[in-house]
Amino acid sequence: MGQLSHFDEQGSSRMVDVSGKESSLRLARASAVVRMREGTLALILDRKLAKGDVLGVARLAGIMAAKRTGELIPLCHPIGLDSVEVDLQPMGVDKLRVEATVRVIGRTGVEMEAMTAVTVACLTVYDMCKSVDREIQIDAIRLEEKSGGKSGVFRRGDD
Repeated sequence: MGQLSHFDEQGSSRMVDVSGKESSLRLARASAVVRMREGTLALILDRKLAKGDVLGVARLAGIMAAKRTGELIPLCHPIGLDSVEVDLQPMGVDKLRVEATVRVIGRTGVEMEAMTAVTVACLTVYDMCKSVDREIQIDAIRLEEKSGGKSGVFRRGDD
């Protein structure tokens, strides 16, 4: 395991200098699961919640969050993203799978942008549904894959 890159020789926090890196296509995909009551998912899919289209609003919130990751995570580089896709799909009768894929041609990766996108999309689902289901649970926020840069490709294995 290598050194932590966000600390200098004295142990102080620092933003990593990426100015000497070559630009390359960077991709990251992250996912999460939102667990809820069966009736809550039915309301979401039937668009019968008072706050409106939960899936559409959560998708937009995830995209907006990915674009602002550099403002939310200390020491994270602000990046002009080339693409952000957020997908929300039902899993059975009581879960939503949320997935975000982020791409950029740049000098640093976009893992944090993908993870931020899924997290905020999940929080938006909770916010829009909390009046009917306070037991909503957000689980398994994780990086699924990343590529680009000198560290190469990472793909999560099946658990």
